[in-house]
Amino acid sequence: MSIIAAFMVPHPPMIIPQVGKGGEKQVRKTTDSYMRVAGEIAGLKPDTIIISSPHSVMYSDYFHISPGKTAHGSFSEFGAPDVRFDVEYDTEFVDCLSGLAADRHFPAGTLGEKNRALDHGTMVPLYFIMQKYRDFRLVRTGLSGLDLPMHYEYGMMIRDTAERLGRRVVYIASGDLSHKLQSYGPYGFAEEGPEYDARIMDVCGNARFGELFDFSESFCEKAAECGHRSFVIMAGALDGVRVKPQQLSHEDVTGVGYGICTFYPDETDASVCGEREFLKLRLEAEEKELTAGREKSDVYVRLARASAEYYVKNRKVMKMPDWVPPELLESRSGVFVSVHKHDRLRGCIGTFLPTRKNLAEEIIQNAVSAVSDDPRFDPVEEDELKWLDINVDVLSTPEQIESKDDLDVKKYGVIVQCGSKRGLLLPDLDGVDTVDRQISIAMRKANIAPGSSIDLYRFEVVRHV
Repeated sequence: MSIIAAFMVPHPPMIIPQVGKGGEKQVRKTTDSYMRVAGEIAGLKPDTIIISSPHSVMYSDYFHISPGKTAHGSFSEFGAPDVRFDVEYDTEFVDCLSGLAADRHFPAGTLGEKNRALDHGTMVPLYFIMQKYRDFRLVRTGLSGLDLPMHYEYGMMIRDTAERLGRRVVYIASGDLSHKLQSYGPYGFAEEGPEYDARIMDVCGNARFGELFDFSESFCEKAAECGHRSFVIMAGALDGVRVKPQQLSHEDVTGVGYGICTFYPDETDASVCGEREFLKLRLEAEEKELTAGREKSDVYVRLARASAEYYVKNRKVMKMPDWVPPELLESRSGVFVSVHKHDRLRGCIGTFLPTRKNLAEEIIQNAVSAVSDDPRFDPVEEDELKWLDINVDVLSTPEQIESKDDLDVKKYGVIVQCGSKRGLLLPDLDGVDTVDRQISIAMRKANIAPGSSIDLYRFEVVRHV
């Protein structure tokens, strides 16, 4: 096993004495746990330390690996310019990992560096480690906006690279927990904050890594966490391995969650454990669920799926199937087709008023657009089709309303209009819990400035899944 240990750690700059200037004493448990982690790493004598940091270079669709032979950084941004770092990168590891990603057509590599300086999500762990141990080379990687299964897969590729090179590797998953734990904290309080911390410490403290996939995007956003994807990469690096986890500490006194856990491979049983191949198990269960759902889909969704799949495979719009019922051929309505992959939006295009001869044509065309023309996403590829969950929303005719008091986020969608600008948001969306948020998102989609004079319209939908 080339990943000889992994550690989940936070990265508050204030924990550095020259930055905290005494304030670090309020998180003594975290400091003590960090020093213990540093001592354990020194005892392991790794060749390479890999740190995944939320504050390194991050792209929505790409995992950035820091290039070059060396890197430097300091805490000058936090008032401590004398706390400096000079590290050597493991260039062979970076080259091998980048090559493996290219071979697997996986979006990771050294392209797109914005700032060569070390970030604080990397330097805080280094501050403690380098007090005890310096005979290592570093690999620094950012996270991405891609889904959690791809972060886990990235961790598996890091593991595979370590094994190819025969490196003794320690993995550091840098990341704070919720930033909304206390009303007096810098980010305020949200009820999802303490819930996130309790869940993540239970999951990681017991190495139940498969449950990391169960944290929804909207829940993580409300909790304002920054380390979840980092923890998922770490879990992937330990895929299939029985580990001995230990929770060292958790603190929330600053309003931000700091959690430290250690993970060691179980040397008494080094065999691959199928029960801990969490990505494989997750995808098998998801595929089974999607297959069962498709068998129950109504004709609206079946038509949208047929259209989407035909277009992705053939790059042209399919002809009207002979199995389409009269109810879709004899009516007209606005339609939205939404496509999700691994519980994340993959495309959504629609029309709030009918633009085609009938409802069936509206569904066919909007399904094509959802998988090919949503500007937020790359076009869907054929190997993604089996993971797509598709739903169809049939809209009622919009009606103008006097004020936001006439809205209900669960029942009504909203159209916000300012001159020629118009933004629409469907009802009952995950993470959209208030009318103000619903209107704000619709305005942002239409590039309508806050405070602008707007007209509001509402509509209802019949959702087909």
